[in-house]
Amino acid sequence: MGGRPIGLVFPGQGTQRQAMGAPWRDTPSWSITAEISEATGEDIADLLLHATTEQLRRTDLAQVSVFSVAMIAHAEAVRRGAFDGPVVACAGHSLGEYAALTAAGAYTLSAAAALVAARGRAMREASGAREGTMGVLVAAPVDSVEQLVGGVREEGADVWVANVNAPGQTVVSGSPEGVGRVAERASSIGAKFIRLQVGGAFHSPYMAPAAEALAAALKDTASAPRHLPVVANVDARPYDGDGGGWTELGTRQLTSPVLWEESVRTLTGPLGCGRLVELGPGRTLAGLIRRIDPGVEVVSVDGPAALD
Repeated sequence: MGGRPIGLVFPGQGTQRQAMGAPWRDTPSWSITAEISEATGEDIADLLLHATTEQLRRTDLAQVSVFSVAMIAHAEAVRRGAFDGPVVACAGHSLGEYAALTAAGAYTLSAAAALVAARGRAMREASGAREGTMGVLVAAPVDSVEQLVGGVREEGADVWVANVNAPGQTVVSGSPEGVGRVAERASSIGAKFIRLQVGGAFHSPYMAPAAEALAAALKDTASAPRHLPVVANVDARPYDGDGGGWTELGTRQLTSPVLWEESVRTLTGPLGCGRLVELGPGRTLAGLIRRIDPGVEVVSVDGPAALD
């Protein structure tokens, strides 16, 4: 098993849960909560140990919390020398892209944390200005979902494909009316519809005001000229910093679909990752990866015990 190229993957919003920092509290890497607190203006240790489920539904708090757990898990894995092969690439799901960029060496921890805080605030404000929601369609091929969504949009209701997560798992995003119509017709394409508990229509044109605010923050943040390849959500292609690009990619990401299925195929195909390691709360990405590429080994590090 040793020596195979490793890809690191980082989860996004929706994986947060109460007391998700507790397993990490007694590790040396817990100390980075202080650095993230300083960069974000939030009490990260308190959020990770004591925030209620209701508080963690708030977009901005959910995002800094999930990012923090991912970064603690990564720091502790590195500190323990837990990777038994070369780390050759990183990727993250939506918010997780910022953890991936930090692990890849594109941004410092403080800079990425400040960006995550700015992104969360901007998304929360955009959601407050325009009511939106999201839902997931299970068991239908993505082209059937795209057809259904296109039909609803032609009728004048706002709805778009937001995430292509895995075969038979596609997320839609838009107005309550648009998403509601998709829900009503899900069975016509053999799909089951599950409403997501989110505060807005993420990865849709409803996030345009947030993208504008984030673009300014990204522009002001220095990134390393070269870093490990990071597979971008917007086009599932790897970028290694040569020629920059993350200001534009990060801005586009807010209003574009997350191409997760294709991103995983990029990691296991052209980038040659024989093993993927998920770092952060929960095991959501591992579940998706097993459906995308059953042949790849995937390990979830959602607590220090997984590093033993």
